[in-house]
Amino acid sequence: MPENSSSSNGGYTYKSSGTNSQGNHYCARDYGSSAANSNSYHYSNTNGSYYYSNANGSTYYNNGRGGSTYTPPSGEK
Repeated sequence: MPENSSSSNGGYTYKSSGTNSQGNHYCARDYGSSAANSNSYHYSNTNGSYYYSNANGSTYYNNGRGGSTYTPPSGEK
């Protein structure tokens, strides 16, 4: 999808996506006001790491070297 474009698909709207000058990719989506995190996004880096901020409020980070961290939605364990 071209940078800074917007389209609807499966309950969310693409807000923007692209690749910066270092080759790192990002994508932002709007899931609407009913989502715990309406403005979710993810990015992936050339070093293999990536990060997701999800619509349900959870986050996930992978450092690209076998380590990862998951944070559940607020109120969950």
